[in-house]
Amino acid sequence: MDGARLLSFLKGELAVYAGRGALVARMVIAATVVMLITMVFRLPFGFHGALYTFVVSRQSPQSTVKAASTLIMVVFASLAFALVGSIVSLGDPSLRLLWVVTALFAIFFALSTMTDYLAALGLGLVVVMSLSLWDQVILPEMKVERTLWAFGQTTIACLVTLAVELAFVAWKPWNELTDAIVERLSAVAEFLTGLADGRPVHDAEQHLTRLAMVGTSRLGQFLQRSPHSSQVERMGIVAALAGSLVDIAINMAQVDMNPSNDDRARMRAVAGSLARMRHDLLGERGPQGAEPVAVSAASDGVPLLAELEEMVSLMAEAFAAPEVSDAYALRPPSDRRWFRPDALSNPDHIKFALKGCLAAGLCYVIYTVVAWPGISTAVVTCLFTALTSTGASRQKQALRIGGAITGAMIAIAAQVVILPHADSIGGFTLLFIGVTTGAAWIATSTPRLSYFGVQLALAFYVVHLQEFSMQTSLAVARDRIVGILLGLGMMWVVFDQLWGSPAAVAMKSEMIATLRRLALFVREPLTTDTRAAVDRLRALRETINAGFDTVRALGDGVLFEFGPTREADLAWRRRFLAWQAPLRLAFLTRVVLVKYRLGVPGFQLPPTLGAALAEFDRELGQRFDNVADRLEQGTSKPDALEEALARLEQVSRSQASPHAFLPLSRRIASLTASFDQEVLSRLNGA
Repeated sequence: MDGARLLSFLKGELAVYAGRGALVARMVIAATVVMLITMVFRLPFGFHGALYTFVVSRQSPQSTVKAASTLIMVVFASLAFALVGSIVSLGDPSLRLLWVVTALFAIFFALSTMTDYLAALGLGLVVVMSLSLWDQVILPEMKVERTLWAFGQTTIACLVTLAVELAFVAWKPWNELTDAIVERLSAVAEFLTGLADGRPVHDAEQHLTRLAMVGTSRLGQFLQRSPHSSQVERMGIVAALAGSLVDIAINMAQVDMNPSNDDRARMRAVAGSLARMRHDLLGERGPQGAEPVAVSAASDGVPLLAELEEMVSLMAEAFAAPEVSDAYALRPPSDRRWFRPDALSNPDHIKFALKGCLAAGLCYVIYTVVAWPGISTAVVTCLFTALTSTGASRQKQALRIGGAITGAMIAIAAQVVILPHADSIGGFTLLFIGVTTGAAWIATSTPRLSYFGVQLALAFYVVHLQEFSMQTSLAVARDRIVGILLGLGMMWVVFDQLWGSPAAVAMKSEMIATLRRLALFVREPLTTDTRAAVDRLRALRETINAGFDTVRALGDGVLFEFGPTREADLAWRRRFLAWQAPLRLAFLTRVVLVKYRLGVPGFQLPPTLGAALAEFDRELGQRFDNVADRLEQGTSKPDALEEALARLEQVSRSQASPHAFLPLSRRIASLTASFDQEVLSRLNGA
């Protein structure tokens, strides 16, 4: 990655987004409170408690309570497992080794089969942290006490985090949600104003594209934070409609436009209405009401302008009468299972557990044989970097070692330069807040960088929260880095040689799965129950967005893989990443088209036209399935997408429909056909 691309990558990852500042503030406050409790009362495992404030869910008070209670329960089970096994095997080296192997296998099996990664990580962390402790020559009572404090620090971290979350909710319940909605209204208003004034709108289009890809999932999370049930329904509708506004605007940007003076006046009127709504929301009093905009006839010069006016008018009505669009309101996500459905039937979970157990077990044997317990972080490294694909695991290893070395360097620099002149708890607190703020900001990036921030914080904490005074020895930082290198080396050997799952293979599988989800999405709705259809569409949309992000993340992992197939893997990586652009554009176009199928106010179609659109959607879904089959099997079934589009155009002409769905349908058909042809030519070329 050259300097310009690296700078662009960091700029995107570290950019401000709605709610990020408040999230970082809550993380820093919680970590600082845990640090002060640890230092004042001289509690062990301070780094463990401070780090857990980073990982406890902050989506809502309810989700925080659930995540905290789940984590406490899981860590308690891990504690009981560690205590029983350690006590039974104490004093017998052979039994001790058998216990360690069994425990490590169970940990990595849970890591592979549990649906909640953080809970699985918590289950294993107490066990691996206690391994070196129970090998020390100290009183058994001290071993039990220190092991119990691993559970105690987790409980303290969860309770402190929950208290901070509740305090923030009571202080500004609407702040994050209104900021997110206002950002969307401002982006659409800026885009429309630029079009009306004839100015370039490239930056506004990029902003809209980013918001469209994010969707409304974060808005739904913010919505759950509010304790005011009387306003939740109304704000849920406003949030959903704000997301729809972004979808329509970004599709307007992709079609040919030739606005007349009347069109420009209409766009300014819509922007003015959005500005008034924004002003109401920023008043911190909740939605107060807004004047609906006048909905004019469809414009030939600006397709989708009438639909945009209709959506803004509907939002204005929702400010005063939420029942108008209750069927389209955001709703909390449903609960998930503890374990994956194939936990006991898929042999890949056993293979993954064996690989992780072997790598971590070798690290344990090495630091035990050489009597160097300071490098026991090698086992923790294996736990933190174990992923199911080689490239993704290497990417996480790179982030871990980069973050750990950066954190260790900051910790050493603080030992040498800062702490000798600020040796009070107040001075250390200021240093702690500064480092934690930077680490938390990085940790709230996407998965491509967030792990770097977590590791930076952990490296700093493990150096300065191990003792209750200024750390004067550099041996702690040295041992940690050596342990990390040992763990990374073992992971490289084991995960590369045994049942390796290259990131390139995982990337192809995820691309195929995303295409099949797109096929499902374009066939929706399959039920006449609007509420159920909207929920399913929203769930599919979030899953598809996550699939695009996963493909991109796995593409990063391919860069860390080497071998005889590297050139071919890199070629496929370039193709998959290049194909994401037309696929995302087709996906966003379909997000608007589905509103016609749902019959959203302003998007109703006559029955014959609706039937023709449904037929077109079925053939479009078949085309996406065909591309997936071609990538997976090399063959595909025939479809009639072009014929379905021709029938749709014929019915539309006979109905004299003024809606803009026809140019959007042409565009999505063209994008999909071009993508299909590109895949076919690449496969034939291969």
